[in-house]
Amino acid sequence: MSFSFFSFQRNVSPVRTAFPVSGLRTEIKENYLRLPLLIEDWTKEHVKDWLVITLKVPNHIAQSLYDQEMSGACLASFEKQDLVDLGVPPAPAIQIIKQVEKLMKPSGTSDSSATTKRSHCEIRESELWKSAGISENIAETETVSSDSGIQSQSSVVQMLQTARDRIRSVIDQNTWIDTQPPVEIADNTAALQIRRPTCQIRPFDEHSSTFYTENYVLPPSAGPSNLLDPVHEYQLLPSASEASEREILYEFTKEVFSFAASCMNSRTNGTIHFGVNNQQGPQHGQVIGHLITSSIKYTEAFKSSVSEYFEEQYVNAAKMCIRFPNFIQVCYGNGTSTDKWVIEVDVIPTFSETQENLFYTLLNIDTAEKNQQCKTECLFVRDGPRSFNILADTNPRVVQEKIKRLTEEVKHLASARKLAEEKNEKCQPQGHQGQRLKQLISRGKDSFENSLQVIVVTDKCHSTQLEHLDFLSELKLFAVLEFDPESDINGTCSFYRRDHIANLHYPHMYTTHDSLTATIGKLNLFKQTSWIFCNGKVNEDSETNKPLTTSEWIKKRSGEITQMISVLCNPDLLSKDRLLVIFILHSAVTDISSPILETFCAMYRTLEGADNMMCICKDSTVFIQWKKLIADRCKEDLTSKCIYELSLNEISSTIKKFRQPQTQSSQRYLPSTGSSSVQLIRKDEELFTALDILSENECENTEIETNDSFQEFKKKTEEDFYRGGQVTWWNFYLSEQTGSLPFVKRDKYNELFDLITPVQGYKLPCVVINLFHHPGCGGTTLAMHVLWNLRRKFRCAVVKNNMESNKEIAAQVMNLVIYGKQEQPGYVPVLLLVDNWEDVEDLKQCILNVASNRKQHNSCMVIILNCERTQFPEKSSRNTHFENVFITNKLSTKEQILFSEKLEQLKIDHEKPETFYAFMIMTNNFSETYITDLVSNTVKDLDTTNQQGQLLSFLALLNTYVNGSYMSLSLCEALVGIKDALWKQETLDDKMNPYSTLLITFTVEEHGTYQAVRFLHQMIASKCLKVLNQKHKLSLSEITINILHCDRVYKSCMGKDFLIQNIQSMLITRHRKEQGDDKDTLFSPLIEEIYADEGPDKTKQVLERATVRFDRSATLPQALARHFYLKEEDFISALRWALDAQSKKPNSYIADTVGQVYKSHLKKKIKDSLTPEEFDECLRLGVKAVKAFQESQELAKTDEQVDPFDLHSRKRPKSYNTSGYVGETEVMMILFDIIKDLPLSGVSGRHKRDKMLQFLKGHLEEKNLYDHSNTTANEFVTVLAEHKKFLISLRPRLKEIFSFFENYFTYLKPRSKEREMADERNKRKVSEYFRKYMQVFSSSDEEKASEKARNPNLSLSQELLDQKYYLETKRADTFAGLLQCLIDKHGTEMEHIVKKWKFIYENSSSVSETVSFILANIVLHSIKPSSKLLKKYEELVELLNEELQKEGTHSNLTELYYLSMLLLWPTKDKKLESLEAHRNISTYVTSAKKSFHRRFSYMFPARSTIAHFFLGKSSGLKRVVSKAKLDQIVARASKQDSTYSDESTYSRNPHHLWQSGAAWNYPEVQRELLRIKGKSENGELYVNYGANLKILVRPVYLGDIRSGYSQEEVSFYLGFTMEGPVAYNIKYVNDQ
Repeated sequence: MSFSFFSFQRNVSPVRTAFPVSGLRTEIKENYLRLPLLIEDWTKEHVKDWLVITLKVPNHIAQSLYDQEMSGACLASFEKQDLVDLGVPPAPAIQIIKQVEKLMKPSGTSDSSATTKRSHCEIRESELWKSAGISENIAETETVSSDSGIQSQSSVVQMLQTARDRIRSVIDQNTWIDTQPPVEIADNTAALQIRRPTCQIRPFDEHSSTFYTENYVLPPSAGPSNLLDPVHEYQLLPSASEASEREILYEFTKEVFSFAASCMNSRTNGTIHFGVNNQQGPQHGQVIGHLITSSIKYTEAFKSSVSEYFEEQYVNAAKMCIRFPNFIQVCYGNGTSTDKWVIEVDVIPTFSETQENLFYTLLNIDTAEKNQQCKTECLFVRDGPRSFNILADTNPRVVQEKIKRLTEEVKHLASARKLAEEKNEKCQPQGHQGQRLKQLISRGKDSFENSLQVIVVTDKCHSTQLEHLDFLSELKLFAVLEFDPESDINGTCSFYRRDHIANLHYPHMYTTHDSLTATIGKLNLFKQTSWIFCNGKVNEDSETNKPLTTSEWIKKRSGEITQMISVLCNPDLLSKDRLLVIFILHSAVTDISSPILETFCAMYRTLEGADNMMCICKDSTVFIQWKKLIADRCKEDLTSKCIYELSLNEISSTIKKFRQPQTQSSQRYLPSTGSSSVQLIRKDEELFTALDILSENECENTEIETNDSFQEFKKKTEEDFYRGGQVTWWNFYLSEQTGSLPFVKRDKYNELFDLITPVQGYKLPCVVINLFHHPGCGGTTLAMHVLWNLRRKFRCAVVKNNMESNKEIAAQVMNLVIYGKQEQPGYVPVLLLVDNWEDVEDLKQCILNVASNRKQHNSCMVIILNCERTQFPEKSSRNTHFENVFITNKLSTKEQILFSEKLEQLKIDHEKPETFYAFMIMTNNFSETYITDLVSNTVKDLDTTNQQGQLLSFLALLNTYVNGSYMSLSLCEALVGIKDALWKQETLDDKMNPYSTLLITFTVEEHGTYQAVRFLHQMIASKCLKVLNQKHKLSLSEITINILHCDRVYKSCMGKDFLIQNIQSMLITRHRKEQGDDKDTLFSPLIEEIYADEGPDKTKQVLERATVRFDRSATLPQALARHFYLKEEDFISALRWALDAQSKKPNSYIADTVGQVYKSHLKKKIKDSLTPEEFDECLRLGVKAVKAFQESQELAKTDEQVDPFDLHSRKRPKSYNTSGYVGETEVMMILFDIIKDLPLSGVSGRHKRDKMLQFLKGHLEEKNLYDHSNTTANEFVTVLAEHKKFLISLRPRLKEIFSFFENYFTYLKPRSKEREMADERNKRKVSEYFRKYMQVFSSSDEEKASEKARNPNLSLSQELLDQKYYLETKRADTFAGLLQCLIDKHGTEMEHIVKKWKFIYENSSSVSETVSFILANIVLHSIKPSSKLLKKYEELVELLNEELQKEGTHSNLTELYYLSMLLLWPTKDKKLESLEAHRNISTYVTSAKKSFHRRFSYMFPARSTIAHFFLGKSSGLKRVVSKAKLDQIVARASKQDSTYSDESTYSRNPHHLWQSGAAWNYPEVQRELLRIKGKSENGELYVNYGANLKILVRPVYLGDIRSGYSQEEVSFYLGFTMEGPVAYNIKYVNDQ
C-alpha cells in the first residue's frame, strides 16, 4: 500500500507591485502584500489595500467601496456596470474588472507556473525530509494520522508527525522568497483562481440528513490514514440510457462489495459514493447524482447480494460491517431540489467482526452465452484512493507471495485496529453542551422566558429531522429567515405551519419607506410569525422572488437582506435585551460568500457583536467549518455560542423541558348552542390577532398548577394586580379557589350583568353598552369580572390591540361568532370588551356589515361593552343614546367593607399588602390625604438632579397628562444608567428603589410586544408632580424642558413612535367637551397649567423648545402661534410661527390659525374712534384674514382624514373642518361693525346707514359719499374706494357661506354622536351671524322709496327683491332652507312662503327658482295637505318635466334630479309612462348621484346623506311622506305601545328606535310607507319596473346585503336622499 504523506498548500499568496529585476530585496519586503489565496476570502480591508497598493486606484474610490462593504466575494461577482452604479468612474471600473478577470482566469502560463512551483516545493520537501533525518521510504510506506483523526501509537508515526511539523514551519518561513521567479510578476493568476464550491461530506456512519449541491465538489478521494477516519471512493453508475436497470443494480452491488472487501481487508473505515465524478482532474469529486426511480430496489439488491459476494462463513461479518445504502438528495445551486441522488455505503470493519481474517469475494461476470455467468474469486485491498485485487496478477508465485505478505500485514492491522477502537472509546468527549444550551437560551436564568422575542435563521432541513424542530413551537418566534426555497412545501416552514400561523414574506417587504408603525401593522409583526424567504421560493411566479445561485444572490439580494436586518434588529422594533437570534445549521457552510454567512455578518454588524446570538450546528463538522468562517469574517471565536454535540432531538427535548410552565390550558373550549362546546384550536386562535379570547375552561388544568412554582406564580399574579397592574383572568380564577375570598364585586356589577343579560334578550344583531368610569376607579376590572362570569353563556373576548382597524376587528369578531358553527343554524353571541373606544358606532356598523349574511331574525350576535374613561361618568351616562352604566371614584359603604375584608386576607397571604398601593387607594376610598402621605413619604429623599429623580419626574409628567402613557423598560434602564441589561445583572427595581414601589412593569402589545413602565395609578403620578413642585421646587416647565432636552428619550427604543406621540399630545392636545372632557381649553392642560402657575415666559420657553425638538412637526409651531396671539397679543411673532407651521404641513387647521392671527390683530386694532390710516390697516388685515380663511376652506376638501402618525386619533370619528367658513363670516361681521360707525358726512342715523348699505350692495358710487366740507370723512371715503371691490364682495360672499351651511346641515349628517354636538354648536353660531347679517342688509322704508323713485321702471325687480328678502329672513330662500321648513315651520307660515315663491316663479325664468317653487309645494303638502294654495300634482310634474328637458342629464343642479325621484318615481298603475321624464328616471337617479358627488364628495368621509322623504302607499303628492311626519308618528306610538312599558327611556327614544330598526315595526309606520320589492345582484340592489326600467338603490347599511353576490328577491322601504334612493329595513323574501 502506498500513500502520499505530504501535501502542502499555502493559505496566502504574495502579491506585489511591479519592480525592476535589479530591485533591492528590501523593496520587495516593503511592497509585499499578503492576501488570502482565494479572492473570495478577501475581506473589505484586503480589497481596499489591493486597490490602492497594487492597482494604484485613487484612495477616495477605494474608501468609498470599503464603506459600501466591498469584500472579495462581492468583487468576484461584479461586472463593470455594478461598479459604476456604486459610484466608481468608468476608467477605474474597467481597470478593476480586467485585473479581477486575470486573477480568476486559468491559463497555460499560470498552469506551468504552478507546476514549476509545485516541483520546486517537492524538491525542497525531499531535502527537508532528509535534513529531518527521516527515510523517504518510510515516508512513502507508513500510514500516519490526519490532523483531525486519532493518532497511531507507533513511534514511527510520532516521528513522522514531528518531521511534518518541522517541515511546515520551515516552508512557511522561507517559501515565499525562494519561489519568486527572477522576473516581475504582474498577476498571480495561478494562486488566486476561484475554486469550485465544496460540499461537506455526510458524517460517517450517520443516517442521511444532509444534501449535496449539484456541481459542487466533495473532498478528493483518499486512501487509508489512521484506520478510523474513513477513506472515500467516488463512482458513477451507468445512466438509464446506457444500461438496463438490472445491469445498473449489478454494477452498484459489485462496486459496493468490492470496495467493502478492500476496506475490511485493510481494516479501515470507508465510504463509497455513487453519483460523484471519479475522473482525475478538475472535475474530480464533482457532485453529479443519479436518477433513481426507487431507492427500495437498491436496498433490496444490496440485501440479497451479500451472500453472493462473500464466503458463507463471512456473510454475517460482512452484514455487520457494511451499512445499508444512504440516499442523499442533490440540490441545484439555488437550493431547490433536483430529482437526482447520491448513494453512499459506509463500511466499518470492527475488530470484533473481522479479527485476523481475510475476506475474499466472488464476482459474477457475464459470458457471451445467454444466462451464463462465470464466478471469479477476488481479494481486494486498498491501494491509495482505490481498491486493488491481489489475485489479478497472472503469475501464481507472485500472488502467493502477496497473499503471504498480506496475511502477516493483516495481523498487524488487526492489532492496530483494536488499539485504535479502544482509544477512541476512551477519548469520547464528555461535553456539557446541555448546560450551555440552557445558559444561552435563558440568558442565565432558571427557565426560558416566554417574553423573549426569537429570530431564527435556518437552511434546508432534511425531512427526517423535521419532527425534532417541534421546539420552535415553544419559542416566541418573531421571524424566521429561511434559506430553503422549498421550505413552505416540504421543509421547516411547512412543518411549523401545521400547528401555527406564519405569514410568508420576502426581504424587500421590509425595505419600504413606510414608517415602523405602518410596517408593524401591515405585516402583522408581533401578532404572527413572519417567515421570510431570503432566497426566494421555488413555487413563485415572479422572477423577483425566485431562488438564486450564490453569485447571483450576492449581487441581487444581499443588499435587501442587510436592509431587512437593519429593520428587524432596529431597537425601535426589538429591544436587544428581549432579542435572541438562533442560527440553525443543518448543513456545513463552506463558502466564504454563502448567503447564510452574509446574513450572520449583517446581524453581527447590526447588533454590534454576537451577544444576542447562538448557533445550533448539526454536528462538530458543521461547527468547525462555521467557526472558521466566522473567525475569518468577523474575527470572533464563536465556540461559546455554539451547540454542536447534541442532536436535534436532544436540543428539542431540553428546550421544551426548560421553558416556563404553560399558564393556558392545552385544550381550550368555547360555549356553543344547546349547552355544547367546541374546541378552539391553537392555530385557529392565532388568527384572532386583535382579540384576547376567554375560553370556558380558562386557567383550568394548566401546567403551572401542577408545578412547584405555582404558589410563587399565584403570589406574583395577585401582587401585580393589587399593586396597580391590569387584571388578568387568573385573578378571578384564583379568587374562586378554596380558602380565598371572592373577588370584590362593585355595586354596579349586578346592574351591568342584568343589562347584558336582559330577561327577554336582545333582538338586534349588534348592541352597544357603555360603562363610563373615572380613570383608575376599576371600570375595566368590573367589565372583565362580568365577562369572567359570563364565559359559559357568551363567547367572550377583549380587544387587545387598540391600533387595529374597526373592519379587521369586526371580521375577527364574526369569525368568533361562527367558529365551529359555519353551517348549522343558531349562534352563541360574542360579548366583546373594548377599552375607551373612540368610535364605537363605526365598530358597530362594521360588525353589522360583516354579519349581513349571517343575521337571523330577532337574534343578537354581538354585544359590545365599551369601557369609557371620563372625568364626568354620570353626565356622560345621561348624554349618551346607548344603554349604559357608570361608576365613580367613590365607594359605597358596602364596597368599603368588602375591600377591608379583602385587605385582611391579603395580610395573611402576602408580606406587605400595605404596598399594594392601587388596592390601598380604593380601600381608602380614593382619599387625597392617603395619596399625599404615600407620595410624600416615598419621595422625601429624592434627588431630582440625578438619574432616578429625572426618570421619576418624566413618568409622573406623562402619566398625569396623557392617559395610558408609559415608557419602555429598555429606555428606563438606559436613563438610569443600566449598561448591560442583556443578562440583567442589575434591574430597574434595584436601581430605582425605594421609588420603584410607585411604579409597575407590564407588557405592551399595541405597538409591538415589549415591557413598559408606568406609575401604579394616575392619582399617584399627579400627586408626585405636585410634591416635586412644592417640596423639591421642580416646576412643570422644568420637567417638560428636561424631557424635551434629553436626547436619550428620542433615540432608538421600543415604542419610540408612541412615546413621541404622547409627549407631543401632552403639549398640544386640547380638552373638548364633545370628546368627554370636563371643559373646552385653548391649549393642552399642561400648557394651561404652566401658563397659570409660571406665566407666559415659561410657556413660551417650553413651546419654543418643543419646536426645536420636533422640528418637523407643524402642530407645535401652530400651538406657539396660538399662544402669541391669544396670550401675548404679539401678532408679528404669531404670524411668523403660523406661517412656519403652514410651510411644514399645509392643512385647513393651520390655514385657519393664520386667519385667526389676522382676525385677532384686526380685533385688537378696533377702537372707539379710528383714523383713516387705522381704518385702512383694519381693512388690509380683514382682506388677509379672509384670504387665509378661504384657503382653509379649500384645504379642508383635501385634508388627510387620518394622520398616520397620530396614534391617538386613529379611531376618532372623522370630521370636515368648517372653521374657515365660520372665521371668514366673523371677519366680515367685524368689518361691518367698523364701517357702520364711520364718521362719513353730516348726515347720521338711518340715512347714513342706507347710503352705506347702497355702497356695499354696489348701488352707490363712492363719489356720492364725499363731503367737501369734511376732510376727515373724505379720507375715510378714499379708503373705502381703495377697497371697494373687496367690500362689495362681502354680501354675496356671506350669502354663499350661509347657503353652504344650509346645505351642509340639511343634506348631510355627521357619522358620530360627538360630531352631532359640534354641529349643534355651529348651527347656533351660524344662526347668530345670520341674524346680524340680516340686520346689516335690511333696507329701511325710506331706502325702498328712494330706490323706487330713482328707478320707476324697476318696480317689478324691486318687488322680486322684496319677496326674496322675506324668504331670506325666514331662511326659506334656498332648496335646503325649504327642506328645513319641514321641521320648524307651521302651516300658515308655510303658506306665506309658498305665496312668495309663486310670485317669484311667475315673474322669473330661473331653473333653480322653479325647482324651489316645486319643493315649496311638496313641503306645504307635507305640513298642511288641505291648503288651497297647493298646485296639483300633475301641474308640478309638468313643470318639473319642462325643466328637466332644459337642463338635460349633466347639470350640477342636484336638486332638480332629487325632485324627479320624488315626483316621477314609477307607480304600479303606470300613470306616468307617457312622460319622457318617467322613462328616463333611471338616468336622472344616476345624474343625481354624479352631480351630488361633484359638489359634496369631499365631505363623505365625515358625513352621510339624509333622507327627508320616503315613498308612501298613496298616489300623487300623498305618496311623498316626510321624515318629520314619520318622527311624529313614532314618538306618539312609542309612548302608547305597551311593548316598551318595561324598557328604559333610552329604548323609547325615537332616535334609538330609528337606529335600532324598531321604528319600522310600528303598524302606523307600515301603514304610511310602501314596501317595495327588489333584487340583490352582484352585491348591489335594484328595483325593476318592467323589462326596460331598472333602478339602482343604495342600502343605508351595507351589512343589510349578504356577501357572496347572492341573487335573491328582497323587500324594503324606499327613502330619498340628495345622492339618490336608499333602502331601509331590507328583508330577504325567502326568509320571511
